[in-house]
Amino acid sequence: MIRSALTHALSDAGHAVAPVATGLDALREITANRPDLVVLDLGLPDIDGLATLRMLRAICDVPVIVATARRAESDVIRLLNAGADDYVIKPFSSAHLAARIAAVLRRGRAAPGGRPDNPPIDVGPLHIDPDRRTAALDGAQLRLTRREFDLLAYLAARAGRVVPRKELVVEIWQQPYVGVDQTLDVHVSWLRRKLGETASSPRFLHTVRGVGIMLVDPTS
Repeated sequence: MIRSALTHALSDAGHAVAPVATGLDALREITANRPDLVVLDLGLPDIDGLATLRMLRAICDVPVIVATARRAESDVIRLLNAGADDYVIKPFSSAHLAARIAAVLRRGRAAPGGRPDNPPIDVGPLHIDPDRRTAALDGAQLRLTRREFDLLAYLAARAGRVVPRKELVVEIWQQPYVGVDQTLDVHVSWLRRKLGETASSPRFLHTVRGVGIMLVDPTS
């Protein structure tokens, strides 16, 4: 009933919707007809939703919004670590889901923090090409997710300035800032690992408690 109701609501909102009932059917549909976005309910009848998400991530990088009843911070972090781009907590309205879908699709069409034909950005040994969406550290390419690159490019374009958390959430995730959201912290943590640093010994990403994040040139 929920799947049917959401299918009708999203179709009325102008989306072409392909509803499926199981995790296996979802994987087959995604493989055969690559969608622009997937809404994944974790309560599947055949495969655990988290396992389905991981299998989906193994075959493509299509944006995924997870629908879940799990509210614990640890559960949300586990979803983000498994590759979810966003999530909605049950119960939610079709209008809420449609707004989340629109935000994720907007993020996929254009990288935050830059106009077309942006020049490359160099911050010490870090080289970022916003147009090619590539980043390299000491000449070695960094393997970044879409959101990791968006965050790094946005901070690099404002190197040496503390960027408020609210600004990052609004500009990178294109969502209202509610003050309590671990999404930014999780992505900063992922970026730190790939940049070879830790929160206790930062090289590029410096957190100003209660304010925001600053990317600095470690050679200056």
